[in-house]
Amino acid sequence: MRLGLLSTANINRQILAGAAGTSRVDVVAVGSRDEAKAQAYAREHGIATAHGSYEALLEDADVDAVYISLPNGMHHEWTLRALEAGKHVLCEKPYTRHPAEAEEAFGAAETAGLVLTEAFMYRHHPQTATIERLVREGAVGRIRTVKAVFSFPLTDLTNVRALPELDGGALMDVGCYCVSGSRVVAGEPVSVLAEQVVGETGVDMALYGTLRFPNDVVAQIEASFVAPERQSLEVVGDGGVLRAFAPWRVDWGGDLVLERDGASEVVAVEEANSYTLELDDFAGAAEGDGNPLLGRADAVAQARVIDALYRAAGEHAAVAL
Repeated sequence: MRLGLLSTANINRQILAGAAGTSRVDVVAVGSRDEAKAQAYAREHGIATAHGSYEALLEDADVDAVYISLPNGMHHEWTLRALEAGKHVLCEKPYTRHPAEAEEAFGAAETAGLVLTEAFMYRHHPQTATIERLVREGAVGRIRTVKAVFSFPLTDLTNVRALPELDGGALMDVGCYCVSGSRVVAGEPVSVLAEQVVGETGVDMALYGTLRFPNDVVAQIEASFVAPERQSLEVVGDGGVLRAFAPWRVDWGGDLVLERDGASEVVAVEEANSYTLELDDFAGAAEGDGNPLLGRADAVAQARVIDALYRAAGEHAAVAL
């Protein structure tokens, strides 16, 4: 797959490193609204072609697919434009906070016979599959509670994460992982509650959510730009506790620990590059090797929960899904 980078965002470095680990993807082009910036970026990273606009990248016949790493509020527009140009799309998470946009985009991809997938890289790591398997096999018994946290201090309020017009906010940036992880182990929530702390730019600098799932499972999530750097996923059952100390950014390091019957054991997890696996999955789907791991159903469900959490925070009331 010949991949083009639609923007020069910092996250591209992870994609470039991931692409270096697979023979299925070559990064062949980069596009920026600033041609000089695109040229400099291409030289720095050994990319063959630089384009001075996103449109030019989409018109490049030597590009099969694009990775969209634009701010959240630009995902939908440029995904639709890329699909119209005949490109497969890997779009950075979260695709959107609006379920209707996810439906529209995946519908457009299906109509065009193209692959669209959301770039939740942690979903591709063996640790996530191990967590799913252990929960499914009853390692913690019947699930009672899920606790998910992702936070880091954001002090630069000019950062795109802090801009409401670009759909910034803690829930959109880091909380989406907590939502996704809760859904991975507990299914789809039936209702949510939330409280948010709104910062001076107008986005949620912190959001605390409670998600009610079938079978009396309740998840609590914390997404924050005002707390220290932390990440964790804890699955509590009536027979044990499964703790992932690096569930989202596995590269930060941290064990997967199973506690039951008064004993604690570290669960072995295969080392892997989440981004390489994500790109392999994307390329394989584009080549016809099956559907991508993350498709329409997951993206729409994710957007529904994010939308409901924001409504619950704004209305100070439970929102049913």
